[in-house]
Amino acid sequence: MNAKLTEISKNVLRSCLGLKEGETFLVVADDVKKELAESLYEAGKQLGAEAMLVVMKERAKSGEEPPAPIAKAMAESDVVVCVTKHSLTHTQARKQAAAAGTRLATMPGITEDMFLEGAISADYVQVKALTEKVTDMLTKGEKVRIEKDGRSLSFPIAGRNGVPSTGMYLNPGESGNLPSGEAYIAPVEGQAEGQIVIDGSVAGIGKLQSPLLVTVAGGRITQAEGADAERLLQILGDGDGRQLGEFGIGTNDKARITGVVLEDEKVYGTIHVAFGSNNTFGGTIAAGVHIDGVVTKPNVYIDDRLIMENGGLLNKSIRD
Repeated sequence: MNAKLTEISKNVLRSCLGLKEGETFLVVADDVKKELAESLYEAGKQLGAEAMLVVMKERAKSGEEPPAPIAKAMAESDVVVCVTKHSLTHTQARKQAAAAGTRLATMPGITEDMFLEGAISADYVQVKALTEKVTDMLTKGEKVRIEKDGRSLSFPIAGRNGVPSTGMYLNPGESGNLPSGEAYIAPVEGQAEGQIVIDGSVAGIGKLQSPLLVTVAGGRITQAEGADAERLLQILGDGDGRQLGEFGIGTNDKARITGVVLEDEKVYGTIHVAFGSNNTFGGTIAAGVHIDGVVTKPNVYIDDRLIMENGGLLNKSIRD
């Protein structure tokens, strides 16, 4: 057992999830992440919680549901942390646990390095403040346009609410990623048009050595070009996994592009789009898969107003 990991875990559980003595605390892990999960379990015990650790078989892809008994245990716990290779963020199990009042953090793909360095070390009070401002911009917006390297992707967001992933889940039913720092939204399905250059990383693939050019028509990927294009399409399948499901903006200035999307999509100066399920945060797509792609240094417009230039959020946009 790594004593430093346990101490960091205690700090995270106290400051980000408000874990208190006597609360029921569940760590959900898979075989791949069992060792890190044990540090969180030990930390929970040392904080006086009724700590539990459950280990399941690795899921095949992000967005796949955990076994039903685990989903039930999640909904019956005060605090849950999911430490898994593939993400449980966009699952019914996570959604139902939050609806039951669970405070919940998902850590898909987290590594020991990410525990010790990078995004986990951010000032989450500052991250929360910026994230909530960006979330408000998304909620009030009607249309997004992303421009990079001469390509443009546009889609409506009218009538959809932005979602803050602040890294602080202190009230019943609050949930999100850890490490965190992003504001995201479910675009209106079936209406995205254009092309986007994904050059940071892709969930399930890792840090990209060369960019992917993705063409979207009628809200759906119609073509992908680049060294990892076939792999991306294979992961998404040929059904609803190819629909545009998410647009997000990173708000964590300590986050780094590491090849693990959990941290990559939080990097200040990046945006990300995801294809597949969004029914857990305001959309209608239930694809059984959710794959994020990170874009560095884009220009972003909301309702034809420039809010991000070359990756930098414009202060006037955030203040207004």
